[in-house]
Amino acid sequence: MNILLLGSGGRESALAWKISQSSLCNHLFIAPGNGGTGAYGTNVAMSPLDFPEIAKFVKENAVGMIVVGNEDPLVAGIWDYFKDDDSVLVVGPSRSGAALEGSKDFAKAFMMRHGIPTARYRSFTADTLDEGYRFLESLKPPYVLKADGLAAGKGVLIIDSLDEAKALLKEMLGGMFGASSATVVIEEFLSGIECSVFVLNDGNGGYRVLPVAKDYKRIGEGDTGLNTGGMGAVSPVPFADEEFMRKVTERIIEPTVKGLAEEGIVYRGFIFLGLINVGGEPMVIEYNVRMGDPETEAVMLRVDADLVALMKAAAEGNIGDLELSHDPRTAVTVMMVSGGYPGSYGKGYEITGLGDVTDSIVFHAGTKRDAEGRVLTSGGRVLSVSSYGDSIADALARSYGSMARIGFDHANFRRDIGRDLMVLEK
Repeated sequence: MNILLLGSGGRESALAWKISQSSLCNHLFIAPGNGGTGAYGTNVAMSPLDFPEIAKFVKENAVGMIVVGNEDPLVAGIWDYFKDDDSVLVVGPSRSGAALEGSKDFAKAFMMRHGIPTARYRSFTADTLDEGYRFLESLKPPYVLKADGLAAGKGVLIIDSLDEAKALLKEMLGGMFGASSATVVIEEFLSGIECSVFVLNDGNGGYRVLPVAKDYKRIGEGDTGLNTGGMGAVSPVPFADEEFMRKVTERIIEPTVKGLAEEGIVYRGFIFLGLINVGGEPMVIEYNVRMGDPETEAVMLRVDADLVALMKAAAEGNIGDLELSHDPRTAVTVMMVSGGYPGSYGKGYEITGLGDVTDSIVFHAGTKRDAEGRVLTSGGRVLSVSSYGDSIADALARSYGSMARIGFDHANFRRDIGRDLMVLEK
């Protein structure tokens, strides 16, 4: 079948790499894609949010499946837009299912309804600002404030000072993040180590669990500095052993899958569980309704199965007995970013050395090609360098060795990805 993949980042590059390996994929289109995705299919200059244009393209190019990379089209209702078109499958939830990411208030209430372990919370609007102050006073620092809606990954604040938390709550409710923070979720802070669990759900009780990963959000070594879209990822995660994953399955995955079905929410796609290990007990920090980035760039290396067959079965509502095995090797990804990111940064720098990389897979993120075919930087997160290894240290050595061959002006990366997990490896 012909497949249309929506998105332009490193996640979409990794998905394109995996999709292109399937015997079920006749031709892959990526909209809009980036400077590297053309190696796996055809880039199409089309917005993932222009549903009428997508529908026209799907018809003209006999597209049989749409794979949605990022959350915006899902929250905007792309599944609902195509639900009556029997000629094309959409891998992703309905608009109501996408509310698990589109509304943190909805997600927290869903967890409470279905007994899914998560932090204590309450939601507030400008009309209940004083109640928000009192709730903050009932909590111990640090204080966690989350914009209810999508805020491009910037809507979560963690503050040590009560006075500052109150001031920022007022700012958020006053429009700091626009309509996204018209409602703010305040929750207790959970202390532990995080990981990401990905589930491919068929909406009828069938699902498969993908390899677990851990990502690194802060710009600086030792998890310091500003939050980013992600500076690297490691899979597998040593502490996510059989016992931990048994708890995740019984307490989180099963209640989530059953809860969606019980509430009549159509959900045929990826569920991202942002978890925290609190003394050996898994708790949910957040849901996302698509694959994570940069975790996908490590996870796809460890998916030992035909991803297209699995996604097709999930979108059809019958994943049946299809198997999803995990490659036993370790996979890591390290992001090369533009200097200054996540603040202001320059663009248009030529990237050299990509053809010299032999030990790693380079997934493009913020790149483009000029008229002469040169690859240039075009975003904050520029490249994802992913590698296999027999251990975290081995895989990282390959990625860092490959990165030494790649160059662009003001390139930056973290040199401590996975270091915290190495001591946990057996």
